[in-house]
Amino acid sequence: MVAVDGLSFTVESGSVVGFLGPNGAGKTTTLRMLLGLVTPTSGTALIRGRPYRRLTRPGRLIGASLDTGAAHPRRTARNHLRMLGRPLRTPDARIHELLCTVGIEQAADRQVGGFSLGMRQRLALATALLGDPEILVVDEPANGLDPEGIHWLRGLLRELAGNGRTVLVSSHLLSEMQQTVDRVVVIDHGRLVTQGTIAELGALGRREVSVQSPQSVRLGELLRAAGEHVLVTGPDTLRLPGGRAQVVGDLAAYHGIPLYELHTATPTLEEIFFSLTGARAANGTAEGSGHRRKTHRRGGS
Repeated sequence: MVAVDGLSFTVESGSVVGFLGPNGAGKTTTLRMLLGLVTPTSGTALIRGRPYRRLTRPGRLIGASLDTGAAHPRRTARNHLRMLGRPLRTPDARIHELLCTVGIEQAADRQVGGFSLGMRQRLALATALLGDPEILVVDEPANGLDPEGIHWLRGLLRELAGNGRTVLVSSHLLSEMQQTVDRVVVIDHGRLVTQGTIAELGALGRREVSVQSPQSVRLGELLRAAGEHVLVTGPDTLRLPGGRAQVVGDLAAYHGIPLYELHTATPTLEEIFFSLTGARAANGTAEGSGHRRKTHRRGGS
């Protein structure tokens, strides 16, 4: 069975890139190949032009958070960071700064085994940032975070990118990704489906115009005569799948028809994702049937 097949994409510096796909699509496998944890049967994953294992100081270049359960349950958060920071010669001042950055400084001397999933998620992010890396790779970082925590995470990722760092983030929270990322890479069954900015992906979907007018019946007749597909959605409201607001506005103005509302709706990232992958929504996550295992090829980054 193949887990990742001919996948190729590039993550530009100073950007937040969302890595999206249904469960089993090959996202985590791809990230693990990027970090040298899984060896592909062919292909390469490059960080600044070199495989991870050939980086001279990987902790200073790239930080990763793939597993919230990596910390020993009997070790305190502070000591966990101290231990992992030793090869990087991370000073205690930096460790305290990171504990404050992720918002768990009050729990710094508590054993990790008593942490909630959200607190472990924050600790994993602090661990990834130990070496003050230029690149951050995170897998489902919002898992276990409450709405306030998700808002904080969004700000942190945007701040990192604003400071010139590169962030590659895998997530099922599509509505959150729409507010956070600069670009997205969508894969399914181990293969690239599409990539681009949110605006570029929005162009793949069909726009829809909604209009409200006290003369909606007359307006509808005029629009149909002009070749538009018009649906009546209420006493004073019309919907034009694939329509253009300019056409509606110009026609209404020419015939002196007042408009109370004229709005163009573009498809959300979630709607685009489902249309591209055939995934279905369930409890706020995207699910799919992909379940291939062995690696075939990994993409460049």
